[in-house]
Amino acid sequence: MTSSSSPSQDTKRLAQTYPEGLRADALMEEDVAWSPELGTEWDGEQFDRSDRAALRRVAGLSTELEDVTEVEYRQLRLERVVLVGVWTSGSARDAENSLAELAALAETAGAMVLDGVIQRRDKPDAATYIGSGKAQQLRDVVLESGADTVVCDGELSPGQLIHLEDVVKVKVIDRTALILDIFAQHATSREGKAQVALAQMQYMLPRLRGWGQSLSRQMGGGSGGGLATRGPGETKIETDRRRIREKMAKLRREIAEMKTGRDIKRQERKRHRVPSVAIAGYTNAGKSSLLNRLTGAGVLVENALFATLDPTVRRAETPSGRLYTLADTVGFVRHLPHHLVEAFRSTMEEVGESDLILHVVDGAHPAPEEQLAAVREVIRDVGATDVPEIVVVNKADLADPLVLQRLMRVEKHSIAVSARTGDGIEELLELIDRELPRPSVEVEALVPYTRGRLVARAHDEGEVLSEEHTADGTLIKARVHEELAAELTPYVPAPAL
Repeated sequence: MTSSSSPSQDTKRLAQTYPEGLRADALMEEDVAWSPELGTEWDGEQFDRSDRAALRRVAGLSTELEDVTEVEYRQLRLERVVLVGVWTSGSARDAENSLAELAALAETAGAMVLDGVIQRRDKPDAATYIGSGKAQQLRDVVLESGADTVVCDGELSPGQLIHLEDVVKVKVIDRTALILDIFAQHATSREGKAQVALAQMQYMLPRLRGWGQSLSRQMGGGSGGGLATRGPGETKIETDRRRIREKMAKLRREIAEMKTGRDIKRQERKRHRVPSVAIAGYTNAGKSSLLNRLTGAGVLVENALFATLDPTVRRAETPSGRLYTLADTVGFVRHLPHHLVEAFRSTMEEVGESDLILHVVDGAHPAPEEQLAAVREVIRDVGATDVPEIVVVNKADLADPLVLQRLMRVEKHSIAVSARTGDGIEELLELIDRELPRPSVEVEALVPYTRGRLVARAHDEGEVLSEEHTADGTLIKARVHEELAAELTPYVPAPAL
């Protein structure tokens, strides 16, 4: 069924409905979403039947290079991709923001985004993700743009992957495979590489497929094969799956061994009663920039998604002189593949084991509330819901003041900062000082100069309220934990008669 409105009317209505830069043009002649500005009553977004199922092109996503010398200079072949999303719920703006995030992921992976389309439907098609008819239209978009890869904004089943590739005749990958590829590029430590490899194998295992006879090729069956080679044996794909499972088991053992080393360091910090703060947040929200601003750690800062994969732990000091550790963690993203959550669980334990979470959110992002919700979902997955949280609205210098006000009103325990300019950092440090757990025992002791180590521990592990050097030793008043209080007890002055 075709729309009754003319193309010029569609264009006019589209311009009224969507702001510049987030405009979606239909691949076929159709009506666009009816909005409050176009009528006196508002009853949700209304769509004609053809519009509900149509592919909608999302403008402004192309990152195609105009000068081919730039590609030659970088000495790599950028994949040329078309993005495809299925809009099942929410507004058109939400669907376009999701596809814009997919474009940012594709760029981070080194791809060149040529085009992006969205289809409105109740749920993804079970066979080809977007339906067979729209898959043919997608094939036309791929031919027209010269793309060599299609990236889908969702996790495709093995069947959807195969059927969609058969129609569009180019490589098809989903959001999960794209994120795994980014993680593989950015992993630097031995543990990070092992975690990414494990996640990739978990993703690959159900998606193994072969061509021609490779699926059914078997070992054995002949009379001259010798011992242990007779009988049907394994098919080629069964052999591949067995080998992958063996590698996965080996990687899990290696990760468990590396986790033990980090657990020992964490227990050592706890034994010395050093409070810990974990920086968590959406990818590219500015967590590493904040760590550098708070500690001068010199951690890699890059305007790219998932620039940080390996947790970085640094010592820091509050304005009152209390020591604590600050841990930078891997960034989260909407619909983070469960393979990655599982593989990086040991890394994410830094969040669960901390005394305080600095939840960093990008104040300049179009949908910061969605970022907060996505991160909190992963925090729940790693069992860190009981840890106190400070919401740090970063990039305040670039954010819309109205958005900042809304976030600060909704998030009661929040603070606006700019890691780039340093605005709000002093206030954040004071807030961290107030929120960190304090030692429970207050003690006053006259410590001999020969036991100066106890005074040093009071500074490192507790909170010194006053300190005075006398002829007999150091008179110190401090708030310390039970173990240190017991060691200071012999030096507590007797009460005056």
